[in-house]
Amino acid sequence: MSEPVKTHCPYCALQCGMEIGPELAISPRTDIPANASGALCQKGWTAGELLTNGERLTTPLLHGEPVEWEAALDHVAERLSAIRAEHGPDGVAVFGGGGLTNEKAYTLGKFARVALGTSQIDYNGRFCMSSAAAASIKAFGMDRGMPFPITDLAEADVVLLAGANVAETMPPFVRHLSGPRVIVIDPRRSQTARQAWLHLQPTPGTDLALALGMLHLAIADELVDEAYVAARTTGFEEVRTSLAAWWPERVERITGVPVYRMRQAVRALAAAGNAYILTGRGAEQHAKGTDTVSAFINLALALGLPGRHGSGYGCVTGQGNGQGGREHGQKADQLPGYRKIDDPAAREHVAGVWGVPADSLPGPGRSAYELLDALGTPGGPRALLLFGSNPVISAPASEHVAERIASLDLLVTCDFVMSETAALADVVFPVTQWAEETGTMTNLEGRVLLRNQAVAPPEGVRSDLDVLAGLAERLGHRLETEPVKIFDELRRASKGGAADYSGITYERITEEKGVFWPCPEPEHPGTPRPFLDSFAHPDGRARFVPVQHRPAAEETDADYPIYLSTGRVLAHYQSGAQTRRIAPLVQAAPEPFVELHPDLAEQLDISPGDVVRVSSRRGEGKAVARISDAIRRDTVFMPFHWEGANRLTNPALDPTSRMPEFKVCAVRVERDS
Repeated sequence: MSEPVKTHCPYCALQCGMEIGPELAISPRTDIPANASGALCQKGWTAGELLTNGERLTTPLLHGEPVEWEAALDHVAERLSAIRAEHGPDGVAVFGGGGLTNEKAYTLGKFARVALGTSQIDYNGRFCMSSAAAASIKAFGMDRGMPFPITDLAEADVVLLAGANVAETMPPFVRHLSGPRVIVIDPRRSQTARQAWLHLQPTPGTDLALALGMLHLAIADELVDEAYVAARTTGFEEVRTSLAAWWPERVERITGVPVYRMRQAVRALAAAGNAYILTGRGAEQHAKGTDTVSAFINLALALGLPGRHGSGYGCVTGQGNGQGGREHGQKADQLPGYRKIDDPAAREHVAGVWGVPADSLPGPGRSAYELLDALGTPGGPRALLLFGSNPVISAPASEHVAERIASLDLLVTCDFVMSETAALADVVFPVTQWAEETGTMTNLEGRVLLRNQAVAPPEGVRSDLDVLAGLAERLGHRLETEPVKIFDELRRASKGGAADYSGITYERITEEKGVFWPCPEPEHPGTPRPFLDSFAHPDGRARFVPVQHRPAAEETDADYPIYLSTGRVLAHYQSGAQTRRIAPLVQAAPEPFVELHPDLAEQLDISPGDVVRVSSRRGEGKAVARISDAIRRDTVFMPFHWEGANRLTNPALDPTSRMPEFKVCAVRVERDS
């Protein structure tokens, strides 16, 4: 490498700009707005070590033994053909990931629907942004996580973060919050909450009640922007009526948040010249996550924030391509361009691009957890092809998921390390990673970015695109493998859809440092703020959505008297398959832990460093005790980057988004004997 290569970080949805220089030296770019100050987090600074990690897979494995690529592809294609012949097209399932490039996500959806003919495809982004996406579509007619550039946050007077610990999950984000007063809603006094102007600390599972109480206060204190509501929204009177039961004192009893703090937060938002309400996984990963986000959007609409320069509502997307990953066809109910798969016009358009009859495309399939839960069951898939995901660690009720995976006739994974799920696979294909390939990512702002290849992959390693094309060829179909050609096809397939990329090219992305969708023509400037003139509903108005609080799917009781909440730590990412192999990150966070309040620890006779056993109705996990008054007395916290936390979590699903209830379940905690 003679000159540094400009690319982007392999981790979160900020997609910070970075350069890779000689000897894989990492340095931050200052031309990408997400980290224009030259910031990177610890994960970003150490990303070069992913490329030289000694645990890298470099040859296909068949039942654990190295084999040649052609032999592995032949074996998988033969098994897929046999399973499809016996069980039909839906006997084969495909599971993708929110870290795949747009080109891979697009190709994965095409491969599933055309080469396999299966409806059984979904991805791990269902576990991340799906509730916020569903609520945004209801309210605004379109889901783009943050419908404004991240740099707009610096103009705000107040920013409310509901269930988002950005100081640990995406530290450079915090640099955009140096100007506004920050309000944090979180059951823990997280690193973000410690830096906040105001921290509201509700009982886990009560964010929805809190949002209802805050809107009740806004109405009672005459803080509603009535002119905005009349001009730009519909449905407010029904919401106003539905709030009668959510008077502040009742909400305080449910949430534990004092009325005066609720009022302080609402008045600060209402008095601000510019304000934002942002939600994260803490508010969204619930069996009522869609309704919870709708309640926060209702509050934002009542205060006149969305669709106004300098104010708004947004979702803090988590995974690297969490936004683009849900736009181009790897979700059970979607086709490229954020089109619905059961829309006849959408089917005709995409089928035309793909050169197949529209009626040959399958309909909607199972959502992520429902798909995993059906594996190996009568009528469920008998084979699973897994790309960019590690559900043995990341899925709720993960022991059950591992049992379902073990019951398959065929498990095929594409990975660059031996993840916990890959270790169960019949066939493992070693594939390229971030800096060894070119492709686009769409960050949390809806800005399409280009990751450039910086280094050649190790000998014996191929791209996921090569795997898909090799299997498709053996099944009688042709798929492109060159990313720029795939992106050109994606542009045609997305044209006219909500997420229209048709005016975006690799050249434009490079020249403009990213392009915001929708961008329907090459001459179109892109759309950094899509709602300034109107919302995406046919009448141009945003919708208030009436919602009601309900308890968590699983309440505490005598047998399981403590709440468990899960989350992330600064040094690790997602299931930890990457970061748990990087020495500086392991040194910073070597093992899982259980965080307990000192009063609860005293009650249970637990001291710092003791091994603690945490049990739920689904399984148990063990970790060392960490005593901290940052957590509520009725709650324990565990990070989910290691095996254990998701053995406990509840797979109860949101009826709209099909999001599992990761963020709260009932557990028993005891010192391990």
